[in-house]
Amino acid sequence: MTAPRTARPRLSIGLPVYNGEEYLAESLDALLGQTFEDFELVISDNASTDGTADICRRYAARDSRIRYLRLPRNIGAAPNHGHVFDESRGELFKWASHDDLYARDLLRRCVEALDERPGVILAHADEAVVDEDGKVKVPYEYRIATDSPRAPERFRSLLFEPGGDDYYGVIRADVLRRVKPLDSYHHADRTFVAEIALHGPFHQVPELLYFRRDHPTRAERANPDKRSRCVNLDPRRAGPLHPTPRLLAEYVWGFVSVVRRAPLSPADKRACYRHLVDWAASRARPGAGERVEDRAPVDPGLLSVSVDELVAGREGRRA
Repeated sequence: MTAPRTARPRLSIGLPVYNGEEYLAESLDALLGQTFEDFELVISDNASTDGTADICRRYAARDSRIRYLRLPRNIGAAPNHGHVFDESRGELFKWASHDDLYARDLLRRCVEALDERPGVILAHADEAVVDEDGKVKVPYEYRIATDSPRAPERFRSLLFEPGGDDYYGVIRADVLRRVKPLDSYHHADRTFVAEIALHGPFHQVPELLYFRRDHPTRAERANPDKRSRCVNLDPRRAGPLHPTPRLLAEYVWGFVSVVRRAPLSPADKRACYRHLVDWAASRARPGAGERVEDRAPVDPGLLSVSVDELVAGREGRRA
């Protein structure tokens, strides 16, 4: 049974999707099977041309917490992420991806973390990268100091430490309304998370509850170069006015801009700028662009976690 729809849910989940039929149903099963039920799920279909619309309508007919919106044209991934947030009504907000998997307790543990820590503005959980079949490839050890009480330290750590999917955490909606929406230049998601972190600390739930699926059709894999990734974020980036050097310059300027806008003291802003100069100088060093997905896969025999046991809808897949 589904939870009754309330006038204002505690949490809004925004799921932007384009041609996601391959994995969408699995992600919806995982979200709708959460032990925390006081949420709405806002799905914005970016004019998909595959079976995405049919899947969304079928699930919306079964669960009143789902609001399915279909855009008449593809506006790009970045504006669509903004659209689901604009349509949300909850005190808390979380973006979800159509191809990732979520353990049953993910939302509950993140909401509890925020309730227990009024000064924390974002909560997420430990994660692992999984393959097309949902098998763990790379567990990720979260080493980013986003829980530091000092904004410059949070900013420095986000600049230098690889990985982290804080973008997909549970966030206080009032904070999101105070930051600039996601842009569409190269790595705009990193500057977006950095701006959020300058408003307050994050909390990382020390439990493996989030599974990021890496597969050939994921946006980052299907668009291997910077230009194509940015065009996926916003089709207006396809024109000659957006060469790669501009996209990279906007990325660096994006960090400068988030510090300028942040509610920090002059001393803290100066510290952030110093970290930014050090980071820019470090980009020429080998390994500066490390991605968690590209690390060597772990031996499945050494893992004690079973995605099929943790994620709703996968019960029948157990060996």
